[in-house]
Amino acid sequence: MPPSILLTGASGYLGGTILSQLLNPHGTKAILSRSAYNKIYCLVRNDVQADSLNKWVAASSKAGKHQDGGGIEPIMFDYLNIDEAERTLREKGISVVFYLIDAFSDKGQRPLIEALGKVKSLVGGDVHFLHTTGAKIFSSHTGTPIDRPLHDDDPELYEIQKKSKAPLDKMQVPVDTNNTVIELCEKYGVKSYIFAPCIVYGRGEGFGNPISIQTKAIVQCAKALRRVYAVDEGEPSWPVCHVVDTASLYLFILSAILSGSNLPSGKQGYYLASPGVVKWIDLYRSMAKHLLKAGVIDTDEVVLADEKILEEMAKALQCEPSFVGVQVGGMCTFQARNGQKIGWAPEFKAKHALAEGAEEEVKLLLANMK
Repeated sequence: MPPSILLTGASGYLGGTILSQLLNPHGTKAILSRSAYNKIYCLVRNDVQADSLNKWVAASSKAGKHQDGGGIEPIMFDYLNIDEAERTLREKGISVVFYLIDAFSDKGQRPLIEALGKVKSLVGGDVHFLHTTGAKIFSSHTGTPIDRPLHDDDPELYEIQKKSKAPLDKMQVPVDTNNTVIELCEKYGVKSYIFAPCIVYGRGEGFGNPISIQTKAIVQCAKALRRVYAVDEGEPSWPVCHVVDTASLYLFILSAILSGSNLPSGKQGYYLASPGVVKWIDLYRSMAKHLLKAGVIDTDEVVLADEKILEEMAKALQCEPSFVGVQVGGMCTFQARNGQKIGWAPEFKAKHALAEGAEEEVKLLLANMK
């Protein structure tokens, strides 16, 4: 019997889009054969969420090629309990875990990784753990070098992460989490993958959250202050990627795992989904143009925020003023290469985020933000 997969965060922006692309593949997304896996178990918190998933899968399957719902099923268990996690993974034949819940803690990853290690020792065969982090963890916000391009296949990337010292203590946590995942997986014989989404935009296609958290933060501040502000001197840039292309890389990784390919893993297993970078100032201006048309702001001129404005932005984002720049700014020179090695290619170019992508994003956010 082929292996099964556990997906956490299925109701989220990325998790839901992964499931949607699995059920309704098109273009470069049609790369995962249904015969390659048995089931995809989606971790849910309660019966209401399970029912929502089942109804969404049934509706989505009618338009897709998988009449059995792509083998997607909800599952509930205490994944923080190592014994229960090991028993569940073993009984369900789960050898692959895609973790999309929390980059700012290693609490949930630890028991699942150890459980995978126990499954391997009892059943044999390779086991895999993918941890979702963020491009922020490879940026100025964590003390990562920004004076040169930093490729996701850089053989020194793990050592760079080990030496990184974030300016803010809170940002050191996800750096340490990345390292912990890699080290624990190595200890228990689990193949690890660190997936780093960047500025992700576009409509989420799942049954839960349809909007990005990064672009949402820009609009939150704009609505509160009736203006879009820059938070950095100069013109720092950041990698960007449409949500369907981001989901596509997850599926390419999964396909490579299931086919037994020797894809980069462990200390070499970092993955960024991105066709290129955009300057924050260009993104601010593109979104401001459409926010002005929508009557949300009073001018589309973008100026640098002073300390007083940063305090107001912090109130809008419900964070400390020192953390505003982490949410809507910074410099990141992270570049994608590992995905290309396994056949991934983005459908949308980086400039799309500044053109029609910006207009669609503003409409989507305004329609879905509370």
